[in-house]
Amino acid sequence: MDLQTVLPVVWFGVIGFGVLMYVLLDGFVLGLGILAPFAEDQGQLDHMMNTAAPIWDGNETWLVLGGAGLLAAFPKAYAIVLSALYLPVLLMLIALVFRGVAFEFRFKAQRAKPAWGAAFAVGSLLAAFAQGVILGALVEGMPLQGGKYVGGALGWFSPFSMLTGAAVVFGYALLGASWLILKTEGPLQKVARTLARPLVLVVVVFMGLVSAWLPFLDSRVMARWFEGGNFLWLSPVPVLVLVNAWAMWRAVMEEGRDGKPFLLTLCFFLLGFAGLVLGMWPYLVPPSLTLWEAASPPASQGFVLAGLVVLLPAILGYTWWSYRVFSGKIAADAGYH
Repeated sequence: MDLQTVLPVVWFGVIGFGVLMYVLLDGFVLGLGILAPFAEDQGQLDHMMNTAAPIWDGNETWLVLGGAGLLAAFPKAYAIVLSALYLPVLLMLIALVFRGVAFEFRFKAQRAKPAWGAAFAVGSLLAAFAQGVILGALVEGMPLQGGKYVGGALGWFSPFSMLTGAAVVFGYALLGASWLILKTEGPLQKVARTLARPLVLVVVVFMGLVSAWLPFLDSRVMARWFEGGNFLWLSPVPVLVLVNAWAMWRAVMEEGRDGKPFLLTLCFFLLGFAGLVLGMWPYLVPPSLTLWEAASPPASQGFVLAGLVVLLPAILGYTWWSYRVFSGKIAADAGYH
């Protein structure tokens, strides 16, 4: 195989890894915002936000890596996706900025503290929903003519994209609840455990609805699952989802094993991501644009890849270091300044 064949696959892996890391790491922070209305008082919301205060802004590095990698390695796909999904992408970015401003301002505010708490919740909810809509629109497929998007400004709006938007919101809420089980004790952990169990059921239902809808999409994203007996060797993915759901249901109420629910929630997202990649491959923009058709010249991909060899270990290093330094339980009286 030559570089023209191999490099797009490498970059697909890099971008997929970046997006997955963003979802796993920033997902629980968005989940905290989604769960903010369930805080019993402002002090408890302080406690919730303090669990993520030292590390939340570094998580967004992965989103930048995914977007920059898409531009560098697959400029045609970048142009199509951004033009087709301009409105939900804009909503996501505005909501993330709004969430970040609210996060910082709330700790400094006095009388306006409840208002900034509400802003944190709204920003997190909208960002999560927009990300789900983007995912749903991409999976549903984008109509192309002559390599250009022809679906219109609201082509992304559909019942399926609204479903995936809601699914991501509840998925992040479960991630946030399991993070609180891991990082807190006492009344807040009890609230998180109470919320986690029904969220497990809701997430499983949404995963089932999305999976059942996929074979009927024009993009035929899941066609591979049901062709030539492929379902037999791909079946471990849905089976593992059900096993994971059962384990999560039990782990939520297990005292003394506070890290288990968070790890199992991460497994939900990993399994969903694996199923999505297996269904989409080798299309970057379903139903017609493959990795190799969207790729930039090998010289361009190789040049940027050389920089990534230095950048990616640095990102992984400081991410690991920050989570290690701030590991352990966060006390209710811990402060953020």
